[in-house]
Amino acid sequence: MIKTVVSIDLPVDEKLLIKKQVISSLGDDENADQKNNGVKKISIVTGIHGDELEGQLVCFEVQRRIKEHPEFLNGIVDIYPALNPLGLDSTTRSLPAFDIDMNKTFPGFNDGTMIEHLAANIMQDLRGSDFVVDIHASSIFVREIPQIRIPLKFKDKLIDKCRLMNMDLIWASESPSVTENTLCYALNDEGINAVVVDMGIAMYCTKEHCSQVTEGILNLMKNLGIWTGPVGEIKNSIYAEGLDSTSVVISKTPGIFVREVECGQKVEKGQLIGRVINPLKGTVEEEVVAPENGLLFTVREYPVVEVGSLLGRIFK
Repeated sequence: MIKTVVSIDLPVDEKLLIKKQVISSLGDDENADQKNNGVKKISIVTGIHGDELEGQLVCFEVQRRIKEHPEFLNGIVDIYPALNPLGLDSTTRSLPAFDIDMNKTFPGFNDGTMIEHLAANIMQDLRGSDFVVDIHASSIFVREIPQIRIPLKFKDKLIDKCRLMNMDLIWASESPSVTENTLCYALNDEGINAVVVDMGIAMYCTKEHCSQVTEGILNLMKNLGIWTGPVGEIKNSIYAEGLDSTSVVISKTPGIFVREVECGQKVEKGQLIGRVINPLKGTVEEEVVAPENGLLFTVREYPVVEVGSLLGRIFK
């Protein structure tokens, strides 16, 4: 059952609509998602940044698995594929025309600006969820392995559920994706369990990553009592805490970065990660090596670099 979460009038007789799909074992009547008499509910949200498409495939895959075996559903699954539909339509990270990162506007204010109103209505609709999974992708510049990011402040209440979710890495930190005014932080601050899933690269759907995340969501649903069907093998996640647990690799010279390793590969200190080359001179300007032993969980995909460009992150 598709429901409208919020509708806002736009110029020239248009509307901004944020919609969700409600899948419930209670039936398809209009109030099925409100009959929370001991019934658990999970919410899957994505598309808050319009250039992050990985979550679109996860939304499809979760629905496909449920539709194949509806008898295994024992609760409510709310799926929000596009919290920023205008950004998604225009492949724009921020909300078009406003140039504002929507994920810095929560919990919002119902009587505030249009964006604050959107944020407040999204928050209101997510209240009543037992767990919220906010799915993101990386930028167009770097690729990420499937990982969970959680606010360091709330790690103790979230960590056990995170270990169920089939991720390569769980990172509790104060990184920008989970700081104050993000959806994840605002929900946790109200007592609603929420995590950020980050993976892949912007403007792309990485099929194997999306399958991995889908399996993790189903395993979490099983733990919550929402799913009674089988799930695949679940990974043991690496746990990292704080920004100091990672080593950032940046470019010291401008040029074209040619990488020599894959995202998710374990590297040793001094190992060659890639080279920055100068196509005009035909020279290698910099050999980029790993500063630490560890897991390369972020690596540069977009080859054009400047001084200070992010080339990789290593979990020590």
